[in-house]
Amino acid sequence: MPPSRPMEDAHLLAAAQKVALVADETIDASLRFVREHLGMEIAYLSEFVEDDLVFRAVDAPGFEAVVSAGDKMPLEAAYCRHILEGRLPELIQDTSAEPLCQTIDVTHAIPIKSHVSIPILRADGTPYGMFCCLSRQSRADLNLRDLDVMRAFAAISGEQVNNRLTQHHTSMTLRNQTLSMIEDKDFDIVYQPIMDARTRKPKGFESLCRFRSDPYRPPNVWIDEARQAGLQQELEVCLIEAALKALDHLPDNVYVSVNSSPDTVASGALADVLMPWPAERIVLEVTEHSMVADYDKLLKELDVLRFRGVRLAIDDAGAGYAGLQHIVRLHPDIIKLDISLTAQIDTSVVRRSLGAALVSFAREIGADIVAEGIETGEELDTLTGLGVPLAQGYFLGRPSDLETAVNWFAEEDGQASA
Repeated sequence: MPPSRPMEDAHLLAAAQKVALVADETIDASLRFVREHLGMEIAYLSEFVEDDLVFRAVDAPGFEAVVSAGDKMPLEAAYCRHILEGRLPELIQDTSAEPLCQTIDVTHAIPIKSHVSIPILRADGTPYGMFCCLSRQSRADLNLRDLDVMRAFAAISGEQVNNRLTQHHTSMTLRNQTLSMIEDKDFDIVYQPIMDARTRKPKGFESLCRFRSDPYRPPNVWIDEARQAGLQQELEVCLIEAALKALDHLPDNVYVSVNSSPDTVASGALADVLMPWPAERIVLEVTEHSMVADYDKLLKELDVLRFRGVRLAIDDAGAGYAGLQHIVRLHPDIIKLDISLTAQIDTSVVRRSLGAALVSFAREIGADIVAEGIETGEELDTLTGLGVPLAQGYFLGRPSDLETAVNWFAEEDGQASA
């Protein structure tokens, strides 16, 4: 006799609602529940892949040799198509009472004596696979209420399947989009001057990216989508390679700053990318907005680059705790003060005090300071008074193409229109 089963609909509904787990766990829990509830030996969720039935999730304790996740069998050897096309019912109490079942090899191979199966449909209504339970004993006690239980849990599992399919589709779309962007180099590199705060002459340029998309989307969106697609490293490397070409056109005493996430640096991918270029003219900016998964690995790769002469800058310092952690752990050559600190610093005692503290701190550790986001002469004068040696912002020069960057050095006064 099968084990006792819950008798109240409310109890079954409550059990279904408790299966509040992530996708695979939800499916596994659903299979386990219906198998135990119906008192059957094997429960599984399958996918139709061309002419095969592939078992994606299986709950069959003691019957692992019969079927396991990843196994497959020809669709023609299974019940699935017959159930989908109405030749077999979704609930079969005794396969010996169904002549069609007796013509299907799997009936005798397991053997299957009772069977309950519900189609799983994709969002567009096409069949994905089946949500099934089977037993090696005939089960005259199976009824329509049991079928409703199967349908309820098949719906839960189907929702997880479709969520996963949607995520996969989104990931593949992002991946193809990013790969196309990398292959076609469908972007422009612009350069914003980093000035000597007193002479207002460029000491270097920060390279920034502008993607050619319609509608326009900012770089952080593209980078985030590349990360979701598993291609952030490839995209960042492509952008850095393009940005460094400016070194062939700028004076030998001018550097180029490139941006990279901690993960890309830690991967070791930048060593070969930076190798062909004069390291002393490269500044690597690591933003504080990116969490560091493994500081030891990051530091190891940074040591390689800095030994060659590449300088390290910590971006957006003063915008949050993460930036201070970066500074303490990475000991940068350059600290960049965020616009949230430099904006209206001429009228804010708090910002001036914090700015002065960071200038003093940088002096103590032997680092330079670059003040970002300067938009007024008063902000620049205040920062210069605090001892900030380098400055960057729209007041001094907007991001522009390489030709404009080169023209800064073509003018007698060392400045071109921004």
